[in-house]
Amino acid sequence: MTSPAPSPSPVRPTIPVEIRVLIGAAFVIAIGFGIIAPLLPQYASSFGVSVTAASVIVSVFAFTRLLFAPLSGRFTDRLGEPVVYVGGVLIVAVSTILVGLAGSYEQLLVYRALGGIGSTMFTVSAMSLIARLAPPEIRGRISGLYATAFLLGSIAGPVVGGLLAGFGYRLPFFLYGGALVVAAAIVHFSLARVRRRAALSSAGAEDEGPAPAPVPALTVREALDSPVYRAALVSGFANGWTNFGVRVAILPLFVAHVFTQHSAELAGLSLAVFAAGNAAVLTFSGRVTDRYGRRGPVIVGLAVGSVAMGAMGFTESVAALLALSVVAGMGIGFMNPAQQAAVADVVGQGRSGGKVLAGFQMATDLGAIIGPVLAGWLADLWGYQWSFGVAGAVGLVGVTAWLLVPARPASPEPPRTAPAADSRPGARRRPGLDQRGSRRSAPGAD
Repeated sequence: MTSPAPSPSPVRPTIPVEIRVLIGAAFVIAIGFGIIAPLLPQYASSFGVSVTAASVIVSVFAFTRLLFAPLSGRFTDRLGEPVVYVGGVLIVAVSTILVGLAGSYEQLLVYRALGGIGSTMFTVSAMSLIARLAPPEIRGRISGLYATAFLLGSIAGPVVGGLLAGFGYRLPFFLYGGALVVAAAIVHFSLARVRRRAALSSAGAEDEGPAPAPVPALTVREALDSPVYRAALVSGFANGWTNFGVRVAILPLFVAHVFTQHSAELAGLSLAVFAAGNAAVLTFSGRVTDRYGRRGPVIVGLAVGSVAMGAMGFTESVAALLALSVVAGMGIGFMNPAQQAAVADVVGQGRSGGKVLAGFQMATDLGAIIGPVLAGWLADLWGYQWSFGVAGAVGLVGVTAWLLVPARPASPEPPRTAPAADSRPGARRRPGLDQRGSRRSAPGAD
């Protein structure tokens, strides 16, 4: 009597080539952004403006991102991710070089605002490509790797930017513009080869029958039916307020106000250790969210990051400031892969989600717009303690939103036991069907 054949073991998914290219480009972009981040508010202050006006330089970038995010989503759905990504990076490169040439605060404001248009283009297109191509079983891991690439560049970038401060405020912007051109070239030429290989490999399949209908786009109304997506909008807004807004715009000004000696170097160091805290947890946070789900890591990470951010305004020693920066970085680093993977879960592999991802990006940008302006106004009126305290409270509002979401498994799509027939990058699937041929569940369902 023969023994039954063993059941097939799950196939371990691999990271698609397109996503690997985006991860490499993210590292290049992050180095340049890390160079200018600690210098931008002080560069604006050099034109003789108030703390609030200097903070607006950060907010105006997010404001144009917010305005053009819907168009970026439409462009991504119609033109494809690679075209929109490369175009967006080049727009930011040109605007960044113009920032370094600005002769007045007004010019600086306009040039920085133009960069927001390109920024939302490459951000939304990258998120769309990752959501569409990332295997469900490793979405958290991919989100962690993508964030790690940004943070490895961010660790070195602020330190280099602080050292370059002695050469004037303008040089770092020229360097950042050049780094963006390099990133655009990497994506353009790499994805061009990938598209050619995909076209050649699928040529035989094209003759087997008529091409399937184009994949339909997931609407924002459908996504809003998911409590996960609604919670992600709130936590994204909170993260934009605290992490992308107050930390980037107010922290360098706070350091210059409290620690007058070597303020530029210390501002860069505080941002660098924040990034180091991120990198320390990103090595495992993506795997944690793939195994245990999205909700827990978002709650724990955002809570830790918010409390640490709220306490920064009360520090009077360099050691305490750097310690809180590390803790805040660890909290946000633990949260981000889970939050990104949760939004990707809502979209799933069966549909494109440019508009849905643009909506999430808009929530984050809205927080990054309001946060620096209100924090700068609070600093001018009552002091920096209020700026950071309110930022921490906003972060805890995001925690509350996720506490209202029912606990869910790590992924709404079960692991595959064999490769799907249409799993090649860029292959189209029938609308409403997932990669196994079964009817896809509603957004946010398990």
